[in-house]
Amino acid sequence: MTKMETGLAQRWCALKVIHDRIETHVEKDLQAHHGISVREFSLLRVLSRQHDGEDGHLTMAALAKSVALSQSATTRLVSRLEERGLLTRYICATDRRGIYTDITTFGSELLEDATPTNDASLEVVLNILRDEPELTPFIAVMES
Repeated sequence: MTKMETGLAQRWCALKVIHDRIETHVEKDLQAHHGISVREFSLLRVLSRQHDGEDGHLTMAALAKSVALSQSATTRLVSRLEERGLLTRYICATDRRGIYTDITTFGSELLEDATPTNDASLEVVLNILRDEPELTPFIAVMES
C-alpha cells in the first residue's frame, strides 16, 4: 500500500463509487418515468420539506447550500424548473435584495409521483451494491 492508498482514501473512493452508481441508476429511472433529473428531484424535495415548515420558502443561497451546488448552478436549475412551472421565485418583502424560491402545486404533484420511483430505484441499486464486499459496510450504514 502506498501513502496515497490510506484507509481514509480507500473509504472516500468507496463512497464516491457508491454515490456515482446510485446517482446514475436513479437518474435513469427518474428521467425515463418523470422527465426530471436527480438534481431537480433533490431541489424539489428540499423545497417541499421547507414548504411544510414555518417559513414556506428558501433564499437562493440557502437552497444552493441544501442541494450542494454553487449559487450559479442553483440559479440555472431554478430557472429551468420555473420555466416548467414546478417552482416560483419572488422578491422578499422585507429585503428587496433577497429572492425566495418555493415549490408550486404542479411541482409538489410531480415530486409526489416521482418519489416512489426514486425510492424503488434506490432499493434496486443498493441491492446490487450490497453484493460488493468493499461496499457492504457503507450500504449497512445507509440502511441503519
